[in-house]
Amino acid sequence: MKIFIVIFSVILSLSGCNAPTNTEAHITDLDVTTKVKTSLLNDNELKAFNITVVTTKGDVRLTGVVDTQIQVDRAAEITRKINGVHALHDELTIKK
Repeated sequence: MKIFIVIFSVILSLSGCNAPTNTEAHITDLDVTTKVKTSLLNDNELKAFNITVVTTKGDVRLTGVVDTQIQVDRAAEITRKINGVHALHDELTIKK
């Protein structure tokens, strides 16, 4: 009986050691930055611009200069769709 209790206790304690199943649990800031930058470079409207992407704890900051407000909005739209982006700080400016 004591063996059963010990084995049951071990199994019960190990059941709480499962890795998180949430896919966001394994997404790093580097992953988010890479995905955002790649998506911006793959967009025909935005690939010509040097947009800097910095991610800290899922908060993404975009900086750089683009030609139009439409491009600013497009960059924000693309960024928000990336898994792991928790907040967007859009500091893109429009060329004068």
